[in-house]
Amino acid sequence: MATVTSTRPYHIIIFGASGFTGQFVVEEVARSAFEGPSGSLKWALAGRSRQRLEGVLNQAAETLRKPELRTEVEIIVADVSQADSLAIMCQQGLVVLNCVGPYRFYGEPVVKACIENGAHCVDICGEPQVVGSVVTQHRHIKCPSLWLNSVMYNNPVSYLLTGTLTAVESFLTIHTGPEGGCAHDGTWQSAIYGFADSGSLRKLRKKFGHQPLPVVGATVKKRYCKEIDQYAIPFMGSDPSVVRRSQRFLYEGHQELPVQYSAYVGVGGVWSLIKMFCGGLLFWFLGKFGLGRKLLITFPEFFSFGVFTKAGPSRKQMEGTSFSLTFFGEGYAEGLDPSQGRPNARICTQIHGAEPGYVATPVAMVQAAITVLNEPQFLPIKGGVYSPGAAFARTTLIDRLNRHGLVFSVKRF
Repeated sequence: MATVTSTRPYHIIIFGASGFTGQFVVEEVARSAFEGPSGSLKWALAGRSRQRLEGVLNQAAETLRKPELRTEVEIIVADVSQADSLAIMCQQGLVVLNCVGPYRFYGEPVVKACIENGAHCVDICGEPQVVGSVVTQHRHIKCPSLWLNSVMYNNPVSYLLTGTLTAVESFLTIHTGPEGGCAHDGTWQSAIYGFADSGSLRKLRKKFGHQPLPVVGATVKKRYCKEIDQYAIPFMGSDPSVVRRSQRFLYEGHQELPVQYSAYVGVGGVWSLIKMFCGGLLFWFLGKFGLGRKLLITFPEFFSFGVFTKAGPSRKQMEGTSFSLTFFGEGYAEGLDPSQGRPNARICTQIHGAEPGYVATPVAMVQAAITVLNEPQFLPIKGGVYSPGAAFARTTLIDRLNRHGLVFSVKRF
């Protein structure tokens, strides 16, 4: 995998590059092109409209002051509804960065095309049903394909583990500047469809037939917490379940004891908590009915109190936004029996970075792809559907993220 083969002219293909998130992934690949195998990266854009993709290239060339992008980066026309075009696209690249969402409707055909054509697939899916469906249908594949998400949650948990921890809790905090902050409504739509189809998630998880992982040490109960100086509520995305998949992989494949894991998101003070509660009730009620879901999708800014908009954040808003992700781990000092008493050791990992949705996420996505290209010897030997904590456990991904503005720090108590 050190060089682009004659049958695969590209290291990376960005599929859905003209979407809201895709345009920022394009810019991040352009910034990181020198980190490819042998110091260069051959890459291409893919999507339905050549004209829109050319527009994205022109914008990236202007934003980054790299006019050469207009001539050096090639374009592939591919449509998620046309399997043949997806197959042709996947045959041309070693890694496909899939930015086409909602993944509920458009994710699995891309994963399937990558698997069938021997390309790695990296995406940023946060939809539990999609994760469960892909894992259920493709977990036994033997081709050299990886499907990865939740990098910023998975790998810090692995980073924390010292062999003595038994539980980890994470808290996400978003900091906005004077311009405020918001997110594109694509994430909002994913949440709506996911809530409406929550019953299928329970059915999917039953199909796995997994035995419960052993609980080591004292049981950690889900709770609200003020450890980040904010009220916190349970995080409803797929990241906790993906982290637990990593724990299962390490337990069953490498006999590493699993940790108990819970994830939370900070919502601010009392007034923010009240708004979140009222908004949650309204979301729950409307999300149960077709007409209600249509209203939620049509008016995202109104029903989300301005958190999600059809236009997404401006670049000025993104420049003033940052995040911190804090992981508290607890366990037992070396030599102590976890079955005896409460944990007596604590450790804290923090990640600080720029705007999480469209700055930090493209960084994590691109660095995951570059790690796959540069360190194939440290990836799992067999192909399959892997979570980041499993796929990148032996790689330098965290070091790469550190160098690109996702700063990790550790504090021992």
